[in-house]
Amino acid sequence: MNFIEELSWRGMIHTMMPGTEEQLAKEMTVAYVGIDPTADSLHIGHLVGVMMLRHFQCAGHKPVALIGGATGMIGDPSGKSAERNLLDEKALRHNQECIKKQLAKFLDFESDALNAAELVNNYDWMKGYSFLDFIRDIGKHITVNYMMAKDSVKKRLSADSSVGMSFTEFSYQLLQGYDFLWLNQHKNCKLQMGGSDQWGNITTGTELIRRKTGGEAFALVCPLITKADGGKFGKTESGNVWLDRKYTSPYKFYQFWLNVSDVDAEKYIKIFTSINKVEVESLVQEHAAAPHLRILQKRLAEEVTVMVHSREDYEAAVEASGILFGNATSDSLKKLDEDTLLSVFEGVPQFKVSKSLFAEGVKAIDLLTENAAIFPSKGEMRKLVQSGGVSLNKEKLENQEQCIDATNLLNGKYLLAQRGKKNYFLLIAE
Repeated sequence: MNFIEELSWRGMIHTMMPGTEEQLAKEMTVAYVGIDPTADSLHIGHLVGVMMLRHFQCAGHKPVALIGGATGMIGDPSGKSAERNLLDEKALRHNQECIKKQLAKFLDFESDALNAAELVNNYDWMKGYSFLDFIRDIGKHITVNYMMAKDSVKKRLSADSSVGMSFTEFSYQLLQGYDFLWLNQHKNCKLQMGGSDQWGNITTGTELIRRKTGGEAFALVCPLITKADGGKFGKTESGNVWLDRKYTSPYKFYQFWLNVSDVDAEKYIKIFTSINKVEVESLVQEHAAAPHLRILQKRLAEEVTVMVHSREDYEAAVEASGILFGNATSDSLKKLDEDTLLSVFEGVPQFKVSKSLFAEGVKAIDLLTENAAIFPSKGEMRKLVQSGGVSLNKEKLENQEQCIDATNLLNGKYLLAQRGKKNYFLLIAE
C-alpha cells in the first residue's frame, strides 16, 4: 500500500513538504502524531490523526503516538482564543494510560514487527531539562522573527491585543519543535503528521532539525474536518463525542455516525474507516441509487462503532435503535442496560412515581392517569386500550385493570408506556 496514494483518495492530505513521498518510497519511515492528554479519553476529533497513523502502519511504516505530557502542561495556542487549564503530572499519567488503551484498538503496539507502534510522552525528556540548558541548546537556533511569522501566533496577537499571548504559549512551538528533534535523534523519526492548524508548529520542528543537525525531516498535514452545514465536527448539544463509554455510550456514539448528512457520510467513510477504495466507490453508488436507505451512514456507523467499541456493542446499539424507531419486542427492551435505556429514551417525557406503588401492585389505568398524567382521563385511556393503542414495555395492554407490579419494572426501576405509535413515556420508580 502506498501511503500517500491512500491518503490522497481519502481526502486526507492538505499540505506536505517536498520530498515526503520520496522519503516514504525509499525506506520504512518513522512518523509521529502528537495527542493532547488533557482528558482521560480521546474524542472523535482525535480520530483523524489516529487514522493517519493506522494507515501509515498498514503501509509498512512505523507509527509513534506522542502524548504531550509536557506540552499539555502549557497549552497549544493554535486555533485557541484563550490559554487552557494546566494539569499536574499525576493527572497526565492517568490520562496517558487511558489513551494508550484506546489507541491499541487502532494500532499494533504488541507485535515484534519492525514497524510496531510506540507510545512516548514528551514529559519524559522534558522534565529534567533545565530552562537555561533549553534556551542555550535549542532557543538559539530559532529566531523570534521566525516564530512571530507563524499564523498561529499572528492570529492570536491580532485577535485581542488586551489579552495578548503569554510567553508560556509563545514558547509552545519551540517545545513541539524540540519533540521532533528528540524523536529524530532517538527514534530516527523523519516525519511529523497532524491537522493543518499544526503546520506552523511542525515546520518549526523540521527547521530546528535542519539547523541543529543538518538532517532531513518532513511534514504532512490533513485538512481540518468540518460538517457540510459549517458546524464543528464531533460536537453535539451535549458536547464532544468521546471514545470512552462513560462519557458517550456506544448507543449515542453509533447514533452520531448514523445521523450524519449524505455529504458528510461520503467524506467520513473515507477518513474514519479502513474500507478500501473499490468498496467505498461501490457503497457511494449504492447510496446514490437509494439515498433513503442510508447505506453509507449505516456502514459508517457500523465500522466506527465496531472499531472503537466492539461488535457486541454495535449490535446492541442497532437493537436499541429499533426499540424507538422500529417494531422491537419486549425481550429486546429487557436486554438493555440502564445507561443504554436512558440514552435511547433521552428527551422522552418522564414521570417519577413512588416505588411503593409497585410493591403490592397498581392498576394500569390508575398508574397512567392518577400517578403519571399520560392520559388526561380514564375514559380516554379505556378507548385507546380497546383499540389496541396502549403498550407497556412494548407489550400491548389488553386490559386497563391489569395489575402492574415490581416484576414489570425494567432494571428494577423503569416502565416504558406507549400511547399510539410514536408517543413514549418513561416512568421512573423511586
